[in-house]
Amino acid sequence: MQRIHTDNWFVTPDGKPRGYIEPHALKELWFHTGTACNLQCSFCLEGSGPGDTRLELVKFADVKPLIDESLTLDVEQFSFTGGEPFLAKQLVQILAYAATFKPCLVLTNGTDALQQRMDEVRTLLASKHPVSFRISIDYPTAQQHDAGRGEGTFSKALQGLKALYDLGFSVSVARHMDKDEERAEMEAAYRELFVAHGLPGDLHIVAFPDFATPGSLPHVPQVTTHCMTTYQTEKSRKDFMCAFSKMVVKKQGQMKVYACTLVDDDEEYDQGSSLTESLSERISMKHHRCYSCFAYGSSCSEA
Repeated sequence: MQRIHTDNWFVTPDGKPRGYIEPHALKELWFHTGTACNLQCSFCLEGSGPGDTRLELVKFADVKPLIDESLTLDVEQFSFTGGEPFLAKQLVQILAYAATFKPCLVLTNGTDALQQRMDEVRTLLASKHPVSFRISIDYPTAQQHDAGRGEGTFSKALQGLKALYDLGFSVSVARHMDKDEERAEMEAAYRELFVAHGLPGDLHIVAFPDFATPGSLPHVPQVTTHCMTTYQTEKSRKDFMCAFSKMVVKKQGQMKVYACTLVDDDEEYDQGSSLTESLSERISMKHHRCYSCFAYGSSCSEA
């Protein structure tokens, strides 16, 4: 089904052809479990918080048909984000089904919502394919982390991380990337933190720039076709998330396919209900978060 797009989809405000990505595969399928979260972080790229319903909590019946369709497209991994995924009551059932077929990754803040369900989570160790977890620890100190997420959340996130690791799950960490930071120093501080808490010093860390909140329009350089052909190669363009992944969200009771994990606040990236059909649609680089992918190589994926 051909989508109808505004001129802005194809052309920058100054009249230059806009950059784009041609999808080439569905290696990773993301599910947004809903924007409800047990925390209220001012910087949240999804605007999540307690009771938030911008994106609705998913159920097993919502997700199963899309998992089944993706298997016909040779999907390689399922990933789950939020909000806080562990507020979705049927999450463990969903993970158990998905992990029957492919590896799974869950992004979580690691605090109460996860820890209260640890007995359920433990059952996923018996899955045919591994279920791994990425815990958000924004900074390597409690003062910085708690300033954004609330007092005591740093300690709780570390507890959740350690509990998952001790059970035998593969774990990684998501952190904030500040402008002009000394990356080597920051990474070293995390390594020291991990070791001090009985974790491997070489845990994988995924760093994210500030993506701004949903619906915001921060000023960023426009990504043109010239940018994408001058500073990117055919090979590097295939590494953009929208080239090999999709995200599914629940809006107004309907499951919708979106071009990637970062653009669900823009209806032009709604690609309908069919994963198969979505793979034939060219993806515009018009969203302000696309610039982060272009400039920093940002990616939510570990696939």
